[in-house]
Amino acid sequence: MASQPVLSNDQSESNRTSVAASAGLGVVTAAIGYLLTAVLIAGEAGHAVGEEIADWKGIAWHYYNGHMVDIGGSGSIGGFSSSDAVNFLAESSSTSATLVYVIPPVVLLATGAALAYHFGARDIGSAVLIGAPVTIGYAVVMGLGAVVTEASGEWSAFGIDATVSMAPELMPAIVLAGLLYPLVFATAGAVLTAVLRS
Repeated sequence: MASQPVLSNDQSESNRTSVAASAGLGVVTAAIGYLLTAVLIAGEAGHAVGEEIADWKGIAWHYYNGHMVDIGGSGSIGGFSSSDAVNFLAESSSTSATLVYVIPPVVLLATGAALAYHFGARDIGSAVLIGAPVTIGYAVVMGLGAVVTEASGEWSAFGIDATVSMAPELMPAIVLAGLLYPLVFATAGAVLTAVLRS
């Protein structure tokens, strides 16, 4: 029977530390991406989404659009209802709005690279183990953010009820923005750093 390598307590503690740090930086990375989006499109966000929507929600919607996540809208008047999806970045002619597409990959690449450098990753396997857990924190923020940034309203006139609701589409927000983006870009940043350091 072949013996299997046993991790020392120091190695397992180091692995837990790197996972926790990576997950924590996933949260921070999402916040930095949001803030950079705010800097780029602050004046435009309110105009694009409408004055009745809070600025912070409009900026968040643009950040989701930067991850290729559409903002879904639905409404009903009386017995009639409809739904549609919009990408505010795609509809904008502003150069600064177009740059928002670059923010998520760049901040995630930088986070993965910083983690790999900090933890001294020198091979692809350890880089993946350091970069991939960024997904944990990032997915939590993107999933919760899709719920928190929902905007809705109700009106009634002459006995006719009307409702409207807009929010990032939940499944793409979780799967695409929360899981795939950090899994690909943070891990790639960690792997590139490890390869360059080896």
